[in-house]
Amino acid sequence: MREFCGVYGIYSFDNDHLAKMVYYGLYALQHRGQESAGIAVSDGKEMKSHRGMGLCTVVFNEEILNKLNGGHIACGHVRYSTTGSSTIENAQPLILDSKFGPIALCHNGNLVNSGELTMELKEQGFSFKGTTDSEVMAALIARSDEDTIEKAIMAMCKKVQGAYALVIMTMDKLIAVRDPNGIRPLCMGKLGSSYVFSSETAALDVIGADLVRDISNGEMTVIDQDGVRSVTYEPRAKKALCAFEFIYLARPDSKLDGRTVYEARTLMGKYLAKENKVDADLVIGVPDSGISAAIGYAQESKIPFADGLIKNRYIGRTFIQPSQAIRDMGVKLKLNPIRDVVRGKKLIVIDDSIVRGTTSRQIVKILRDAGAREVHMRISSPPILFPCFYGIDTPSKAELIAGTKSVEAVRDFLEADSLAYLSIRNLVDSISLP
Repeated sequence: MREFCGVYGIYSFDNDHLAKMVYYGLYALQHRGQESAGIAVSDGKEMKSHRGMGLCTVVFNEEILNKLNGGHIACGHVRYSTTGSSTIENAQPLILDSKFGPIALCHNGNLVNSGELTMELKEQGFSFKGTTDSEVMAALIARSDEDTIEKAIMAMCKKVQGAYALVIMTMDKLIAVRDPNGIRPLCMGKLGSSYVFSSETAALDVIGADLVRDISNGEMTVIDQDGVRSVTYEPRAKKALCAFEFIYLARPDSKLDGRTVYEARTLMGKYLAKENKVDADLVIGVPDSGISAAIGYAQESKIPFADGLIKNRYIGRTFIQPSQAIRDMGVKLKLNPIRDVVRGKKLIVIDDSIVRGTTSRQIVKILRDAGAREVHMRISSPPILFPCFYGIDTPSKAELIAGTKSVEAVRDFLEADSLAYLSIRNLVDSISLP
């Protein structure tokens, strides 16, 4: 399971130095994508941008950010590729010329009909620079017959199918759009006279902005010199925020659709303890997204919580490939056990999910090698049986271990003493959304 993207945008009525603020926002969203980053700014006369491959700290420096200053509108993006390869052509914001002037588009999500739309656009003579479905959306807006940018965006939304949280910038407007089901998160904040759009509330906190509200499913919100206005372009669709935002993807200090991620994960752990009791000495969590659930499990079970695994926070996606000998060490690059904590103990190990099973198997092995007497795996989500096509990079069903094996067969593969998953019913109760 991989992260996908983070989007960010600021419209200010009295500040023309927004590039650094967007940079800080993207830095707070770095967990959502580490392949590329980009920022675009507009001063009403000119649109400037900078994109690059890698982390925010690699792509931007003081000199670059100073060159981007001077605009009163800015947007930014961090990317993990779900549709399209990892190349600079696919880095965002995507900027296209149109009859509305230049438009910069930042997209989090995934379209399920991008293939057919790509063919249609190619037949109409559009030349794609990259391979993303985000460029499909930008092209549909840029080539629209509508007479305003707002109408062009709504017409695009009628054609595309799938998940999208968009921040779109023109020379004089900042626009946020959420798909009819609200699958990917998007919120609005306020800092003085500035308005901010963000994938997560944690990226509002970092610049001192206050949360105003979430952008609703099927809503488009426009900010320009006349103020803020919203329209619901698709009012009847079922609301369906991705549950994996709560399980794994979002930061624990973010709030999604009124629900704090930390609280939801802690409840997942508590329900997991109620459903699947086991005699043990310690509860440990797999960093980072397993920690909150492990705390909840320990609180409910009255079994002590301890830090049994330490994460190397400097390991991410890297362009420097390790040698085969290092690669074979697998999870040891990212996680290391505290031997004095786990030695001789019966452990309950909480993780957020099992995808292929290879990482979980390695975790069990390194804990046993560190002297753990028993390892009981508890997963704070239900088994992942099928791939997702709405913006999470999941393997095919054949590669999903729970899609091809029973719980007992998965336990046997992991070489764990026991294995149990959270039920769907209690996952829904933990999230406390319909």
